[in-house]
Amino acid sequence: MFDPDRWHEIFYALKKNKLRTFFTAFGVFWGIFMLIIMMGSGNGLENAVFADFGDMATNSVFMWTQRTTMPYKGFQRGRYFNFRNSDTQALKDKIPEIGLVAPRIQAWGGGGANNVIRNERTSSFTIFGDYPDLQRIDPLNMTEGRFINELDIEQHRKVAVIGAKVKNDMFEPGEDPIGEYLKIQGVYFQVVGVFESRKSDQQSERENQVIFLPFTTLQQTYNYGDIVGWYALTSRHDVPASVVEAKAKRLMAERHSIHPEDQRAIGSFNLEKEYQKMTGLFTGIRILVWIVGIGTLFAGMVGVSNIMLIVVRERTKEIGIQRAIGATPWNIMSQVITESVILTTAAGYFGLVAGVGIIEGVNLALAKAGTSSDMFKNPEIDFQMAMLALLILVISGALAGVIPARRAVSIKPIDAIRFE
Repeated sequence: MFDPDRWHEIFYALKKNKLRTFFTAFGVFWGIFMLIIMMGSGNGLENAVFADFGDMATNSVFMWTQRTTMPYKGFQRGRYFNFRNSDTQALKDKIPEIGLVAPRIQAWGGGGANNVIRNERTSSFTIFGDYPDLQRIDPLNMTEGRFINELDIEQHRKVAVIGAKVKNDMFEPGEDPIGEYLKIQGVYFQVVGVFESRKSDQQSERENQVIFLPFTTLQQTYNYGDIVGWYALTSRHDVPASVVEAKAKRLMAERHSIHPEDQRAIGSFNLEKEYQKMTGLFTGIRILVWIVGIGTLFAGMVGVSNIMLIVVRERTKEIGIQRAIGATPWNIMSQVITESVILTTAAGYFGLVAGVGIIEGVNLALAKAGTSSDMFKNPEIDFQMAMLALLILVISGALAGVIPARRAVSIKPIDAIRFE
């Protein structure tokens, strides 16, 4: 295996016809190069899509009210209704499959009219009333201070957690906002925390313009009574979110006299279902990438095998002399297979390096340019996948050399010597 003469002979054979060797190697190079480019591009697309989910609990469901579309129990169709505080406790008590219940309400304003004032600064922001459990369902990066806690809810405290954009607009650069006050729709709230969104691009920009208040404080301060705007729910880890979604909608329909067959009165969004769709989509993309990539590699492997058959034919007399002076069939086969493996592995290695280099170059260029996209982000190559591709190359090289090697040892030594 490590005989210098054998290696010299292999490299001499490869260099003897440089053009043929180049074009044979290029087929393998192109196959692995395209595989790496497709893998990196697929990962860039996947990273962009899943960045939109942030770190949200993927077993979550969001539920809100809409107009009824069917008459029921004396109520006409087209009726408006609202969730109530009592519904929150009913969800916790009657649906054991629920993990977390986070009622939410949005204050009026924030649609363009200025609703937040501090000294001479005024601006328009989205105001939400929330419970602490929201941070477990849709986490935020707390850069300063804290999020809403249970004491804020119980004592109806006038405190606020503001987004990074709110801080930049309402405070001077370098100014500490913690402990300062904002006048929100005519009422003063003390800032207790600053957050940054974990999502990407436009979603992150929107979320960073939000102000969170304690749910009970917003209800009381702005006279919402016991109205709940909508719910964020999670299922237990051993229960599909669709089970919670169906039971919660059925329970709310019963409590608000909604026809059992009215599918539009209560709207919902099942994040688990959407996440599974995306996961299935990208699993299919990965499978397709490997099918196309391996198919291209196979075409290159066939090319290598055909060239090796030609090489064996050209060296028939030489092989006959080797057999005549004592070379075993395995010696002949190993030489042909080794030559095939070297050609395939070397070409594939350069294709691997070129592909990774281009992917990393694109990634670096995007980072330096500060370019962001909802459809493409941080293309990358997994190290294990790259090593798997390299292993496939070595195996492909060995397989490509098997048929020519068997052809080489099938020739009788006396016939090989006589070959012209």
